[in-house]
Amino acid sequence: MPSSTNTITVFEHQSLKKDVCYNDICFDDKKLKALQLLHGEKGLPYYKLIHNGVCFAEYVGVIQIGNTLIEVLPKADKSNNISEKDDKIYWRKMLIDMIRTVYGFQVYNTGTGALKIKPNSILDVYIEMFIREVEYLINKGFVKKYRKTVNNLYILKGSLLFGKNIQYNLTHQERFFVRHTTFDTQHLLHQIIYKTLKLLKSINTNAALSSNIGALLLNFPEMADIKVYENTFEKLTLNRKTILYQKAIEISRLLLLQYHPDLSKGRNHVLTLMFDMNLLWERFFYIALRKDKRLKVSAQNRQYFWKPLNGSRRSIRPDIKVQYNDSTYIIDTKWKMINKSPSIEDLRQMYAYHKYFSSEKVALVYPGDNDIIPGHFIDINNSQPQKPIECSLFFIDVEDNIKNWQASIGKSVMDWIEDGLT
Repeated sequence: MPSSTNTITVFEHQSLKKDVCYNDICFDDKKLKALQLLHGEKGLPYYKLIHNGVCFAEYVGVIQIGNTLIEVLPKADKSNNISEKDDKIYWRKMLIDMIRTVYGFQVYNTGTGALKIKPNSILDVYIEMFIREVEYLINKGFVKKYRKTVNNLYILKGSLLFGKNIQYNLTHQERFFVRHTTFDTQHLLHQIIYKTLKLLKSINTNAALSSNIGALLLNFPEMADIKVYENTFEKLTLNRKTILYQKAIEISRLLLLQYHPDLSKGRNHVLTLMFDMNLLWERFFYIALRKDKRLKVSAQNRQYFWKPLNGSRRSIRPDIKVQYNDSTYIIDTKWKMINKSPSIEDLRQMYAYHKYFSSEKVALVYPGDNDIIPGHFIDINNSQPQKPIECSLFFIDVEDNIKNWQASIGKSVMDWIEDGLT
């Protein structure tokens, strides 16, 4: 189980320096070299390389190097009265709850009893969800598929391969080298899941999950080992019988494609499970607004706003479009700390959203202290139009409970919409 003895916890935009100890774990040369190798020449968005260290960006999650877990947590102004340890515990819980809200999966009743672990990181959450999904599939029964296979059998079935039959059975005329169709569980879906179980057995450090992973491997039929690439998942097609595999395959894709084995020494394998905090905040905000049935909420609506004489058009996409009664409202979410003053680029963007989406109001939303700063765009002639174009700034405080946080988001937006309507 990850603990203070093998977990390094930092916040986004913080750095790790070589030979400095964090949570009593030394960020040594081997760990730095593993991250440098992973970063490569093309770079990664998760962090940048600095002198004798790395500096994390706006991505949060975990990077596992061998048995060491580097946990990167989000950070917004919360309270100056709590300790750094409590601050990390708080943000770990909020991040896990946000991940579950945004990327959560349906939990099935497997009949084996729900797992009741206290997740120490996002990785634990995904392992637990994968275990639940596979347990559900085992209890439902494995889906079988037809596949072509070649075997040397004692009975003649399918088509006889004459060349192979002469090669292998010249002195064993009681056998037949044939190509035939088999109906069994040995197919790509199960091979991917089995490979993921084998991976989890090797990388899991949470003792509470080890027995569950071991039990699944015992109950899962042994599959052929396959190499997994991006196109392995792209060529998968699910039907009404195999749609139940979708969530398990989604988690398998996330884990298998983000696993980077150490081919040189075989000890510092790296697994990355990182999320863009801006996208996570946007999606979380969107889901919170959808809970209010009075609002019609949509995300990433495209509107073309420029077209060259020859070539492709360019479009703009606001994060969230809200329709209430017959009016449209545009909201853009930003996960960053500002001193009550947005960037000029963000304001220009909101002005374009207002024009092209004919919105009643527009707003920029940041994590903050439950404050709303009203504002409006100034007319080009510095005159005040009869109805100013409102562009407000929202600062939504992070609540102690994820449901309260969602409720607070919905109330703040609803109050903003209804302000001036009566």
